[in-house]
Amino acid sequence: MDGRQGWAFAGLLLAVLCWSGNALVARAFHDAIPPLTLSFWRWVLATCLLLPFVARSIWTHRATLRAAGWRLPVIAALGISSYNSLLYSAAQSTEAINLTLVNTCLPLFTFIGGGLLLGEWPARRAWFGMAIAACGLVYLISRGSWDAFTHLAFKAGDLIMLAAVLVWALYTLSLRRWSGFLQVPPLTLLGALMAIGTPFILPFYLFELSHVGGFEPSPINLSVIAYTAVFASLVAYLSWNHGVKTVGAAKAAMATYLMPVFTAILGWLLLGEGLQLFHWIGGGLIFAGLLLATQVRAGSPLLSQAKQSPR
Repeated sequence: MDGRQGWAFAGLLLAVLCWSGNALVARAFHDAIPPLTLSFWRWVLATCLLLPFVARSIWTHRATLRAAGWRLPVIAALGISSYNSLLYSAAQSTEAINLTLVNTCLPLFTFIGGGLLLGEWPARRAWFGMAIAACGLVYLISRGSWDAFTHLAFKAGDLIMLAAVLVWALYTLSLRRWSGFLQVPPLTLLGALMAIGTPFILPFYLFELSHVGGFEPSPINLSVIAYTAVFASLVAYLSWNHGVKTVGAAKAAMATYLMPVFTAILGWLLLGEGLQLFHWIGGGLIFAGLLLATQVRAGSPLLSQAKQSPR
């Protein structure tokens, strides 16, 4: 693994860490901040913070962005407007552990989608690594107990989260498939996607506001929105988009297996929840599987086929 890929994987881990915190606050404050309200104001704030720094670059690269045509609104609708709106909606009716469990479908969706849409079928080594990581994930979620695993219950929110994962897989694959049309600086692309995607949330937010109401602008609620805008939006999306562009959609998706590990660590640091033996065993298996799936021999690409030309 060269230095460029190493930094890309570090960025993917940072993105997953930020999104682990995003899932925690989504569930913790689901009664205080309605889901589409959180999604809308998150992106409004993030857009306002970023646009002053990238507006000139967006204007400079306007011809390239215009040439991307309908692809930009599609990517923005998937990654900006839809995914987090669905995640926050799912958090209204299901626990954080269920959100984490359903989210682990992402690598499988992306592996299959990458083969069907991009021609990037992972090699057998990657599938084996994903299987090891999946075993670690199951062990972690079940807390090392078969009885706990067999009594896991799913709710309506889990189906919403499944739709969110499918949306995110399509977003990740779209970034990869149309990368040839998106040859602009990463911050410029993120700013353009946010500017396009945020208004798509507005009618749904207004509908929710008229039927459910808004939120109390208390310091803690505002800090939640600030976290989602800065870390779960700007930092995470920039890191994720760069990682996808560098290592590919399928390998990037494998990093999401670390969400349960990061969630457990954050729970320990922020909520005082102790780390148990099953955390270490499950986390170790996940790390081993990721290492096997993403570490390649010199001159031997992970993906058996790669068709990266834009369509």
